[in-house]
Amino acid sequence: MSEQTNDSEHDTAFDSDHFRTVLGHFPTGVTVVSGLAEDGTPHGFTIGSFTSVSLDPPLVGFLPQLDSATWQAMASSGSFCVNVLSNKQSDLCWKFAKSGNDDSRFDDVDWHAAPSGSPVLDRAVAWIDCTVESVYDMGDHHFVLGAVTALDADADHNGLPPEPLLFFKGTLGGFAAEG
Repeated sequence: MSEQTNDSEHDTAFDSDHFRTVLGHFPTGVTVVSGLAEDGTPHGFTIGSFTSVSLDPPLVGFLPQLDSATWQAMASSGSFCVNVLSNKQSDLCWKFAKSGNDDSRFDDVDWHAAPSGSPVLDRAVAWIDCTVESVYDMGDHHFVLGAVTALDADADHNGLPPEPLLFFKGTLGGFAAEG
C-alpha cells in the first residue's frame, strides 16, 4: 500500500545532495563512451548511467548532461562506442571524467577503431559499438538510445573472467564473483 503525502511536503525544497548520496548506494559499472568529432578527433567521457534497453532489437542507452561539450563534439558522427572499464583502469575513469581536458583525454591512451570508427579502449572488459537511434531530453540530461552494431568481450583474449570497475558511494572498486 502506498503512503499518501500532503501538499505541504511537496512545497519543501528538494535536496539534490541527499538525492545523489542515496543513489550512490546503487553500485554501477563504469564506462567510457567514445566517438569521433567531424574532423576525426577522438572524444570520450566517463559515463556511469549506461544501460541495456532491449534485446530484440539490440539497444543500449546512456545519459550525458545537456551541456556536455564532449557529447556535442561526437553527436554529429551518428555513432558511439561504450567501453566497459576493467578494475585496472581507474586512471582512465578519472581522466575521462575530469572536465576541461577534452583535448588531452586520449593522450597516452591505447585504442583501436571499432567498426564505426569510434575508439575502443585497449584492456576494456567489453565494448559495444552503436549507431545513434534517438536522443531525448530528460531533465538536465539527454537520453541517447543506440542500436548495437558490433560488440565483443574478453579484450585480453586470455579466457580469464572479466574484472569490471565499479562505482559505489563515491569510490571505485572491483568485483569478484562468488560461486
